[in-house]
Parts: sequence; structure tokens; C-alpha cells
Amino acid sequence: MKHLLLTLAFVLTAVTPTFAHYLWIETNAEGKAGKAQEVHVFYGEYTNGVLEQVEGEYFPAVKAFTLWAVDAKGNKTKLDVTAKTDRYVASFTPKSNGTYTIVLDNDNIEVIDYSEYDFGIFKTHYNASAVIQVGSKVADTNNLNDTGISVIEVANNSEEVKLQVLFKGQPLAETEAELFIADNWTKKVTTNKDGYITFKRPWKTKYILEATKKEEVPGKFKGKDYEFIWHCATYCIQ
Repeated sequence: MKHLLLTLAFVLTAVTPTFAHYLWIETNAEGKAGKAQEVHVFYGEYTNGVLEQVEGEYFPAVKAFTLWAVDAKGNKTKLDVTAKTDRYVASFTPKSNGTYTIVLDNDNIEVIDYSEYDFGIFKTHYNASAVIQVGSKVADTNNLNDTGISVIEVANNSEEVKLQVLFKGQPLAETEAELFIADNWTKKVTTNKDGYITFKRPWKTKYILEATKKEEVPGKFKGKDYEFIWHCATYCIQ
């Protein structure tokens, strides 16, 4: 079934480019207390260099996201965003040292009908996150998504990264995810029984992990029936 879903995703990408798209966050991994830091939200495909335009054909469908800065204790600050040409930009000023997680959530996307491609009618739920470390004390990132997928950074050094993928707060076990860097480089990775993924970083560059899950739960959203929910979460490592 997993192979079938991946094959379908590939086929649908050829006819409907937005199916393979995802939202992701970029920000400097290190910050300074009292100093403003920019946060950028993109929609497209990082590894292929696809950045959708904010006023283009596809980005408007996913623009109703919320963006938060969350400290290590779980205190949340909602961030206001400003539209630029190919991204949304926000500013965040950490008040003290600690690990801050920037979290995007979008559960407000119109139902999509891909019945003509034999994929069905579905609702999409996006989640994205990135870390800002202020000072030397490092903690796990703080991103608990009670209604979908979230990615937690457990460890990160110059050579290796350890993440945990959760679904509705519980480990998403033995699930395949994709790791992207620029220039069409991708690698498939699989979570263990506790939802953990560990991978080496052979190059000092930006990495984006994408995890997805098809939740076989029908429902209705904004007056339209859907057959299942397609969950997608990304985590950007600078």
C-alpha cells in the first residue's frame, strides 16, 4: 500500500503540480536574545528549486496558515506575516536564551477532488517547523500537533541529526519519509518503532524532511465531503 501511494503521488505530480508541493519554514538556526530574527514561509518543492509566487496560481490556496514562536516551556507567540514575491515573512525577537520552535499549521485548505486520477476526494493538513537556538542550552523542539503530523528535533550536531515524527502526539512508527537538499538530491528514511529517524549530514547545507500520512477518515469541510485526510509535515534543518 505504501508503494502504491508513492506511485500515485508521482503520477499525480505529472498532471497536478501542487500535489507534491509542501509548505516549509526557513530561519537562521541561531539567534540572540533581544535581537529580531526573520522567518520565511515558502510553498513549492525545495529540492527542485520550485518557489510558488504568493500572488500566483497555487500559493493562495494554502495562505490561510497560522505561524507561532514556541519557547521550551510551550509558551506561544503568534507571528504576523507580510506577503513578499515568493514567500511570507515574519519577525520574531527572542526575549531570553533557550530553544525556540517556529511552528506553522494549516488545517484550513479546501477539499480537493482527484477522482479523475483514481485518488479520491481529500482534505489536506500541513504542518511545518524549524528551530532557533538562543544561547548554548539546547532542548528538544516544541511542536505538538494534536490533529496531525509533527516533527520534533531531539539531537543535532555537525554530523548527525535525530528527529521524532509524531501523529496526533503519538510516535509514527515504521513510516517512510523523504529528506531533501538542493539540486534534486533526495533520500528516503524510515522511522523506527518509536517514530525516530537518525541520519548523517555529509554536507553542511540545508536539509528538509517531509513526512506524510493518509488518514482514512471521511468527513465534511466547508460544506464539501471528503474521503480521507492527507497529512504533510516538514522540518527544516539549517
